[in-house]
Amino acid sequence: MSEGFHEAVLVEEVLRHLAPRAGGRYLDLTLGGGGHAAEVLRRCDPDGSLWGVDQDAQALAAAQARLAGFGKRVRLEHCRFDELPELWEGAGRPLFQGIYADLGVSGNDLDDAARGFSLQRSGPLDMRMDQRQPTTAASLLRDLDEVALADVLRRGEVPGAGRLARLLHEAARRGELDRTDQLADLVLRHSPPRGRKGSGGGRSHHPATLVFQALRLEVNQELPALERLLAWLPEPLAPGGVVVVLSYHSLEDRRVKRRFAELSRGCICPPRLPVCGCGRQPAGRLLTTRGEHAGPAEIARNPRSRSAVLRAWMKELRP
Repeated sequence: MSEGFHEAVLVEEVLRHLAPRAGGRYLDLTLGGGGHAAEVLRRCDPDGSLWGVDQDAQALAAAQARLAGFGKRVRLEHCRFDELPELWEGAGRPLFQGIYADLGVSGNDLDDAARGFSLQRSGPLDMRMDQRQPTTAASLLRDLDEVALADVLRRGEVPGAGRLARLLHEAARRGELDRTDQLADLVLRHSPPRGRKGSGGGRSHHPATLVFQALRLEVNQELPALERLLAWLPEPLAPGGVVVVLSYHSLEDRRVKRRFAELSRGCICPPRLPVCGCGRQPAGRLLTTRGEHAGPAEIARNPRSRSAVLRAWMKELRP
């Protein structure tokens, strides 16, 4: 199964910032098929260890097969990354030399029509990363009223959220939004021609792209989970430890950028004060003043890397 998982994104850049070493302890927050994890484990040979988590059972099974050769150096958990603080407490609060997350949905889930993530493949309107969760995108559309649905679309920065929410709400009540192609077709029919895929002869997004993303974010509660994770940092990092995050859209990246900036900020006294009175010290420093991106060769080999933005931050060396 692991052989079918897509190539991990920005692997060398992630490894450059993490700098895995023998005896180090590392935390993979979004294990996926184990592509990043396998490289981290190879580079912290012979006694470095990795704790990996994923809410997707299929991804976890693939990673387990891929990482089986590393034996007891690997610990895997089936959970969301924002559930980690409780597990971490129960494990004795171990400190990690490196923590990393590859956010968003995997290319494999997008390619699997049965998971319902892709508007380009006909399948049930599911979108759950964790199949144990009861709420699907179809049930969300059926259960939310028009106002609540508009709020979901606005949080996902969907243009014309109010008008579109009314259309979706009415279609869902008629039982016409159970499949991905139904949703994609409805949005396409009611979109201005200039917003349609391929209009003007150039590369453009399907008008339902942001709708699918907004529903997926809501079904999986991705942004609240990310905010809880970022609030936990830098507690589980060892002094000098590094956290690396790969984001795929601005809703994720803005939150990561803002949190890393907060952690890097020192004095917050008003500029008019002659002497600092707050005593605030930076918790660490940015390793990426700007987000890093994949180069042309990687994009050609792995198109998913096109939208990836990497940000890295290091915890202060003082204990």
